[in-house]
Amino acid sequence: MTGLIVGTLMIGSTAMQAVRADIATGDETIAVAGLAQPADILVDRWGVPHIFAANDSDAFFVQGFNAARDRLFQIDLWRRRGLGELSEVFGPAYIEQDKATRLFLYRGDMKTEWQRYGPDARPAATRYAAGVNAYIDWLAAHPDRMPYEFRKIGYWPAKWNPDDVVRIRSHGLTRNLTSEVARARVTCKSSLDADSVRFGLQPPWKPEMPAGLDPCLPDDVLKVFTLATQGVHVTRESMKSADAATTVIAAAENPEEVTEGSNNWVIAPSKSATGRAIMANDPHRAYAAPSLRYIQQISTPTLDIIGAGEPSAPGISIGHNGSIAYGLTIFNIDQEDLYVYELNPANPREYRYKGKWEPMCVVREQVAVRDGAPVNVELLFTRHGPVIYTEESKHRAFAVRTAWLSPGMSPYFDSMRYMRAKNYAQFKAALATWGAPTVNQVYADTEGNIGWVPSGLAPVRPNWDGLMPVPGDGRYEWAGFWPRDAMPSAYNPAQGYFTTSNEMNLPAGYPYAERKLGFEWTNGSRHQRIDEVLKSQPKVSIEDSERLQNDDVSIPARRLVALLAPLSSDDEDTRAALALLKGWDAHMSAGSPQAALEEVWLSRHLGRTFKQAVLPKDAAASFGPPDTAVMLDTLEHPETRFGDDAQGKRNGVLLSSLHDAYVEMRHLQGADASQWKWGKLQTNLNAHPLADVVDQDMRAKLNVGPIGKGGSAYTPNQSTYRASDFRETNGPSFRVVVDVGNWDNSRAVNLPGESGDPDNPHYRDLAQMWLDGQYFPLLYTRAAVEAATEKRVHLVPDSR
Repeated sequence: MTGLIVGTLMIGSTAMQAVRADIATGDETIAVAGLAQPADILVDRWGVPHIFAANDSDAFFVQGFNAARDRLFQIDLWRRRGLGELSEVFGPAYIEQDKATRLFLYRGDMKTEWQRYGPDARPAATRYAAGVNAYIDWLAAHPDRMPYEFRKIGYWPAKWNPDDVVRIRSHGLTRNLTSEVARARVTCKSSLDADSVRFGLQPPWKPEMPAGLDPCLPDDVLKVFTLATQGVHVTRESMKSADAATTVIAAAENPEEVTEGSNNWVIAPSKSATGRAIMANDPHRAYAAPSLRYIQQISTPTLDIIGAGEPSAPGISIGHNGSIAYGLTIFNIDQEDLYVYELNPANPREYRYKGKWEPMCVVREQVAVRDGAPVNVELLFTRHGPVIYTEESKHRAFAVRTAWLSPGMSPYFDSMRYMRAKNYAQFKAALATWGAPTVNQVYADTEGNIGWVPSGLAPVRPNWDGLMPVPGDGRYEWAGFWPRDAMPSAYNPAQGYFTTSNEMNLPAGYPYAERKLGFEWTNGSRHQRIDEVLKSQPKVSIEDSERLQNDDVSIPARRLVALLAPLSSDDEDTRAALALLKGWDAHMSAGSPQAALEEVWLSRHLGRTFKQAVLPKDAAASFGPPDTAVMLDTLEHPETRFGDDAQGKRNGVLLSSLHDAYVEMRHLQGADASQWKWGKLQTNLNAHPLADVVDQDMRAKLNVGPIGKGGSAYTPNQSTYRASDFRETNGPSFRVVVDVGNWDNSRAVNLPGESGDPDNPHYRDLAQMWLDGQYFPLLYTRAAVEAATEKRVHLVPDSR
């Protein structure tokens, strides 16, 4: 089987550990074919690589070489997952995931694709891929440096093609497809109005049932889509045989609820304690080891950028370039639609479109399978996109149309344009083509200007709102995309700052009913808390921004405590719960008994009791937790949903559910409520993809955690967790605060560390710093970097 390691490249674990232990420190000189002039990678004491090259071409080559040097298994797995090549190295259990992922590859014209990113993009990606490949070639001559994961599974890392960088789309953040399906399910079992408890629409909007839609969808209609967009789940069972494919598919049928989000803000000099602008950003993504983000510097005579990006692509998407600083959060444009087709009973590969039967496009490919024969697969596409489900009993098929399969939509890759901008006009112009993910870009420059530029490809839906699946018969078609000037923006706002946290932030007077960019926004509590803190501070310092990124005040908890304040009870447990929460300041610290009770109450008891009180039984059972904002608004204004004796019913919901939460906490952490701790329930684990296929000692080395953690989904220090076991699913693994103009005074942290090598100290050395809300200096000038350098990798051209 191609790609598998042959026996001669396997070496003893003791010898390997000795070799790996020396990698983090000490200088190296490496001769590399493909490099035009000498270059340096200076790794500072926090593990951050600073790349200094003689020209841009060499810089992107070295960026690829260094990504492979430090994160090879991570980027190889990213590539295999994205291209649908997992089965080749992990076996037949991954055939269905490979097939699903291939449905969502970009399959359009590559010339058009590259043109969308500007003239620098293809050369940069070509050199980046060449750098990755150069390191793989170097490994062939130095097998003792082969990362642990390849030796464990027994395969050789694959060579890269520059097109791989942009063809892979399924790792980007998806939009509202799952919510469309959830809304249809509520409607099937109850009514469209009942769905307003599941998800409150903003600005206020009343969705309509598309004509001709049967909302009763198959239970597993999104299984293939979830398989295509989920991470890689490797278990002992999945590595054994095709029968274990159920373990991979089960993850898709029961996906974890992950609310991706972020915070960012920019502070004008008039409000800054430094007298200079400040840019802060802490993107919230899934926790893993290694970290999703990779902090690095790329410095040449014509380009000097520093910050974080995803290690599998060239460039920097969050950071600064010596003139401007930039950061992003999700701006919730609706880029996805589920189309439902009537199939021809005589030919299930034909669907009705504008009164005629139209054939699906069939793409036939082979999936290579480890220790087995290749498997032939057929991928089906309609004019709208990949077919993810066929329902034979009802002669229906379902396909996904998504903007992120259009040309120029490779996630984050369009940062290749704006990372060279020198002023706001250039920055805004560069974002005119930004496609995915849809983001709030914030901006600050050395002249003291700040701004906000929301960006993303926004479909024009002339006759519907995108909130429900629609028939694919030709009545519901996109009419192109809204131009950049249809988006709002802000430049030097009067209040002296601008902040976003995925909230509904369309300005007053924006024609949302016409443009219908999206109606499903993230809970506004993080934004509300950040805004109230910034508004209260006459001047905002770098340290203030650090504290605000780690702030653990929950607005929903504050509102719940206020609702409880006038209540009383004759029940002993309920009285104890009321006493514990009375006067609490809503700080969600890891050591807080009140936070533990409030979160168990909110996530396991209050929502369920509330749904049952305000909805018919079938509607309440048709979805999971209610929208927290809708629930709190209703509890504060019970007359809107509770009917007769609204206040009494509301109080009953609060007290009965609080009682149940208190009883559960006593079972979880004992009778002494003063000893309860939120951090004993909520834990952070950065799990390695292979952690479940190694022994306990190696698992402890690969995983970082679990560690007790404070915060909640609604605190600026965001912490979304699974209600089933309170394990954190996502949050701010990367944080940065940029002192614009005094660049060496910028700060950053990256959980759990910079390196992807479990034997490297920088694999986990930032975890405690991150947990404690601490930062390291994000050094930029050559002199400062040299002074903090721990390891120098000197690359020289190899002319052989």
